[in-house]
Amino acid sequence: MDTLCPTWKPSSINAPRPRGGRGRATTQPFACPSASRLAAPALCCQVSWLVAMAGLRLAACAAVAVHLCLLLSPSAAVRWLSDPAPESAAAAGHHSYRTAYHFQPANNWQNDPNGPMYYKGVYHFFYQHNPYRATWGNGNLSWGHSVSVDLINWSALENAMDPDSSFDINGCWSGSATFLADGTPVFLYTGIDADNNQVQNVAFPKNASDPLLREWVKPSYNPVIALPDDVVHDNFRDPSTAWLGRDGLWRVAVSAGLKDGTGSTLVYRSKDFRQWERNAEPLYSSGDAGMVECPDLFPVAGPGDQNGLDYTPSNGSAASYVLKQSVMVTLSDYYVLGRYDDAADTFSPVEADNDCRTWQRFDYGHVYASKSFYDAGKNRRVLWSWANESDPEADYLARGWAGVQTVPRRIWLASDGKQLLQWPIEEIETLRKTRVGLLGAEMNAGGMNEIIGVAGAQADVEVVFEVPSLEGAENLDRNQLLDPQRLCGEKGASVLGGVGPFGLLVLASADLQEHTSVFFRVFRHDGKYKVLMCTDLRRSTTRADVYKPPYGGFVDIDIEKERSISLRTLVDHSVVESYGGGGRTVITARVYPEHAQTSNSRLFMFNNGTGAVKVSKLDAWELAPAKVNVPGDGLITHGSMRPGEAY
Repeated sequence: MDTLCPTWKPSSINAPRPRGGRGRATTQPFACPSASRLAAPALCCQVSWLVAMAGLRLAACAAVAVHLCLLLSPSAAVRWLSDPAPESAAAAGHHSYRTAYHFQPANNWQNDPNGPMYYKGVYHFFYQHNPYRATWGNGNLSWGHSVSVDLINWSALENAMDPDSSFDINGCWSGSATFLADGTPVFLYTGIDADNNQVQNVAFPKNASDPLLREWVKPSYNPVIALPDDVVHDNFRDPSTAWLGRDGLWRVAVSAGLKDGTGSTLVYRSKDFRQWERNAEPLYSSGDAGMVECPDLFPVAGPGDQNGLDYTPSNGSAASYVLKQSVMVTLSDYYVLGRYDDAADTFSPVEADNDCRTWQRFDYGHVYASKSFYDAGKNRRVLWSWANESDPEADYLARGWAGVQTVPRRIWLASDGKQLLQWPIEEIETLRKTRVGLLGAEMNAGGMNEIIGVAGAQADVEVVFEVPSLEGAENLDRNQLLDPQRLCGEKGASVLGGVGPFGLLVLASADLQEHTSVFFRVFRHDGKYKVLMCTDLRRSTTRADVYKPPYGGFVDIDIEKERSISLRTLVDHSVVESYGGGGRTVITARVYPEHAQTSNSRLFMFNNGTGAVKVSKLDAWELAPAKVNVPGDGLITHGSMRPGEAY
């Protein structure tokens, strides 16, 4: 005789009917098979499988939530690896848009990452900061400064630089940090001078023996690079990290908008970091993309090698370099692999157009002004990026803060040598708490599974989807191939597909009226298969006054050969960072769900394709909050320094 699972209660969600209107979904408790009919002991685990979701047009067009009894035996088709945990206090008590583990100052405005470095056992992060209010204002910005021993927990220090000299009186704008031959760090940064011209300045630590670098000195001989005659006065900025050539001269790249309309990245040389001479040829020049800014040039190790490379003369002839540009007209960051000629100081892209808008992107979502640095402590290259707000400025002021940084990412050259891979730094895993695991689940057409047991607003989810058949893949024309973001808008999670859409719903309300969908969809084009990755914000909030587009990019994998694709998504209250195909395609989004103010957010997996998809593995963790710029946190002490690197 069958027995009902103890303590289970039916639940229901609202789902739309095919022609609009609202219908109440029905649920029934599922009968557990009798123990006498099982080869192994059975345990009923609560898993909510929903065969429809609010806002998704599914084949059945009816919502049913079923409580499945799952066998904890080797033959079980689906297996939970931990018991469901109650909703945590973190989820219940943190109903705001402020992040729990992303970098942001305690209050007021931040934008571009500046001069990140690892020095004497301490990570330093500098950033564009308005210390007086939560808006950019008139651009009269300072350099905020925080320090860390793990890139996750941060202590705020006093501003490293404020606009207080004639050569930066109207703003200390973006720049970079470089280590001189003796190991002393130095800033190169853009100052907005008294005439509102953009000029390049230097600053040095007052006490280089201080691992915290708490005070910086700006020499009176600034600016070291004056505004050139052929450059527009307010389009000359963002000096890169400098590098030393084999001839013993320093080089630095500076963005410039020429008076003839050309967007250019100029190269300057110096033997003493004080007198700089412009190179005859630019590092980059194009009249197509307009003004480009925040340049970054760095060498990468061989394909598949995750180790980072520093700027050293011996790396001047490295096989591959990366040139990155931030494009103002699109507010996106683009990069290209190529060869750097350290004698002529020129860069030649490999198999790429000179219009940088056709290059690959670090992130297909809502980030800008990215900046990398070489982490000598762990021999890796780490990327920072700014994710600004998407809600009205009045909301910034009401909250008292604006702007976050993405989780620092390790970047390296993929094994095929065609692109960079990105992955959250390993230290983020120290925040993992409650874990829920799932093996071998199959989602049929229209299937959806709630991930129970972790806080939906503060989570790290890794999932591998297997695609048994590609027969249902939709055809893709060339125009659609050229604009993946538009394609994500046309083929969203609510549009029934062949192979996909399948993926995650994050920051979802209980009734699914609010949710952010992160998903894949497989197409057929020119005899091959293309995998589209999307993050769709159009139903992320019921608010009408926020920017909530679909984002998208193609994932360069051979799905016909692999028959599987991975997805990792970091959720942090108002930030959703997703990594597709092992970090081949990354999408970051800012979201503002209204339900987060009064209730918990939820996580789901879904499949809105006509073919089944197998979830071969899922791991979901609730993440503990990091200590990020909390006054008096005591994170940096003598005991926290690494051996041999204390004060």
